[in-house]
Amino acid sequence: MEKPLISWDDFEKIDIRTGTIISVSDFPKARNPSYQLEIDFGILGIKKSSAQITDLYKKEDLIGKQIIAVVNFPKKQIANFLSECLVLGIYGENKEVTLLGPTLPVKNGFAIG
Repeated sequence: MEKPLISWDDFEKIDIRTGTIISVSDFPKARNPSYQLEIDFGILGIKKSSAQITDLYKKEDLIGKQIIAVVNFPKKQIANFLSECLVLGIYGENKEVTLLGPTLPVKNGFAIG
């Protein structure tokens, strides 16, 4: 199902950046299976995120992985955790999430556009 058209001005409001996952923890209090991530966004600092990516990713495989995330949403309380950014991914046929990331190494905090 297609979503409504947005303007270029709408798109420019979204701050999408590259980051590197530096720590991963289980998140047993989440409603759906999730990890708690700490992500280094370079000049923006380290931000936390809750991510429902347990179907395809093991914790140890995520350390050092570069991802793409929206960094200018308001903080969101998820159970006892405050998520500070939205890690982006592709939903598969069974709702499993494949993370989006650069195909070559880039600096943390670089903007997507």
